[in-house]
This record gives sequence, structure tokens and C-alpha cells, in this order.
Amino acid sequence: MGLTKRLPQDWVLAFTRWYNNEHLHSGLNFVTPNQRHNGQDTAQLTHRKEVLESARRKHPERWSKATRNCEPVGEVYINKPAENELKLAA
Repeated sequence: MGLTKRLPQDWVLAFTRWYNNEHLHSGLNFVTPNQRHNGQDTAQLTHRKEVLESARRKHPERWSKATRNCEPVGEVYINKPAENELKLAA
């Protein structure tokens, strides 16, 4: 029938590739984890801000509020250490 058996490892690999390279993560201000990790988030967010501001200038009637926050996020953690651990690491 042409169907191939997919191993669980194949699914995990496909998922992690999608998550790291395509998924716009809300906790990272809608950039991908790889953009953040590789330092490309600032350029992406700067470009986004320029596009939004240009759109707002062209059609101000479409905007009832400020444009989306396009600032890079600060430090991010998967499992944030306790405050006392952060102070010891500094």
C-alpha cells in the first residue's frame, strides 16, 4: 500500500524541528526558539516594528490601540531557578 511505519523517534524529530524553527513562541514575543537562541530575534522584532508602524501611518483608522510590543524579551528559562540561586550565579 505504500504506507511506511513511522517510529516514535521520527515524530519527535519532526516535532522538535517544527517547534525550534517554525513555531512563533508567545513567551519569546512571537519569534522562533532558534531565532532567539541565535540572536536573530532583535532584527526580526525591529523589522516587525517597522512594518507595523508603516501600516499604522498608511491607515491610522485601522488602529484603535498601540501597535504590538516588538521589544526583545529579557532572560527566559525552561525551569527558572529560585531567586537565591540566581543571586549566587551572578
